[in-house]
Amino acid sequence: MVHKIAKNTFFFTAASVGQKVIAFVYFLFLARIMMPENTGVYFLALSITTIFSVVADFGITSVVIREIARFPEQTVIIIRRALGLKLPFIFLGVAGSIGAGHLLGYDTSLQALIALACFVLTLDAISLLYYGVLRGRHQLQYESLGMFIGQGTTTLVGILILFFHPTLPFLIFALMAGSGFNFLFSTFRVVRLHGVTCLLPSWEKKTSLLFLRAAFPFALAAIFVKIYSYTDSILIAKYLGTEAVGIYSVAYKYTYAFQFLPLAFVAALYPGLSELVEKDLPALRHIFEKAMWYMAILVTPIVLGLWAISSQVVRLAGEEYTASGPVLAILIFALFPIFLDYPIGSLLNAAYHQTTKTIIMGITMVVNVLLNLWLVPLIGIPGAAIAALVSFTFMLIAGLFFVPKIIPGYPLRALGKICFPIFLSGGVMALTAKAFLWILPFWLVIPLAAFVYILLLFVTHSIPREYVTSFRSLWRKEPSLYVE
Repeated sequence: MVHKIAKNTFFFTAASVGQKVIAFVYFLFLARIMMPENTGVYFLALSITTIFSVVADFGITSVVIREIARFPEQTVIIIRRALGLKLPFIFLGVAGSIGAGHLLGYDTSLQALIALACFVLTLDAISLLYYGVLRGRHQLQYESLGMFIGQGTTTLVGILILFFHPTLPFLIFALMAGSGFNFLFSTFRVVRLHGVTCLLPSWEKKTSLLFLRAAFPFALAAIFVKIYSYTDSILIAKYLGTEAVGIYSVAYKYTYAFQFLPLAFVAALYPGLSELVEKDLPALRHIFEKAMWYMAILVTPIVLGLWAISSQVVRLAGEEYTASGPVLAILIFALFPIFLDYPIGSLLNAAYHQTTKTIIMGITMVVNVLLNLWLVPLIGIPGAAIAALVSFTFMLIAGLFFVPKIIPGYPLRALGKICFPIFLSGGVMALTAKAFLWILPFWLVIPLAAFVYILLLFVTHSIPREYVTSFRSLWRKEPSLYVE
């Protein structure tokens, strides 16, 4: 099981890296061409539809992944029931997005952009379901390929638009092109595996109600996540204007561009945890600890590295975005609790403690919204970054409290022993980067800092020898001896 998770994670992460690099470079190019005002309008329109995309899914995909992993013989029935439930929720997501644009008093051009973005919402909702089916079967290679080609399609179309006719509605069409590819590709793969009946929704009152009951905590959690992830943009637009949203969007993109890394890991981790809960507690503990180690190894250089060079990297979007530097220097630290919470959230959901996770998400949302309402009018854009950091830290601490309830007797100090030497290595790396920025350009400092970080990981024994052996086994046909 460890080998399967590691292999899925490796290839899914590799594809995610490619996709996110392309997406990020595309966004920087878009920001340079469109300038802060139009970039803010574009980001705000997508923020609205992104919030309501969770209504379109309503937690159904998470249930599909879990149930197919546990009962693969019921795959076709699960798909058809899920599709029958999802179609009306897609309609609600579209209606909610359009209605929100009216209620928030946006001008007609912004409302039109939101309406166009609803086509993207619809296509993504269907492809998410079918990719979820493939995740439940541990076949992440198709989603890996799809996300890469889909992003490439969006970027190619978007760059042509930015060169020849740079308007916001046409940039939404570029998003539709990528989403359309993923819709067709994911549908084709599932139909090829399970037959054309997977395209036919079905409804059965008792089963559907059970499905909705299982999905509801996932839906609430996802809604809470989207609200506290995008409330800041809406409030910044309200109090400071869309140009300020454009400034904030650059810091936001730098921060959350790396969130695909834990998402990629959890895509492989969640089905595995679901199979081990209450069946093999030693293996469950082992996978959980390895997941936390993996998150710490990834997040430390990202956070402390970007903190060190924050003032320099935001200028890649243009000199007009210089004010994004101080915001990024605060907001980037929110990635520490975000990354470390992913394995915890997966553990809770896999152990049918999704209600507990939902409550934590709900409180986190309230904390985040209240802090944004207080800090954004008070200190401006940095207030949104502080609100994110405080609320996500609360979410991590609250989740850690419940880990021993799923893995009985688990000592939380064990996580400290795993993470502390990694954080120490990252701290030395960041100070080294800061020092060399006085004499070297930041693009030369980055590989130097990476070398220092990797060297210190080995010096502090942050990378156990058994983990190196496990990584090497990805390229072998047989699993390593490290796998239980």
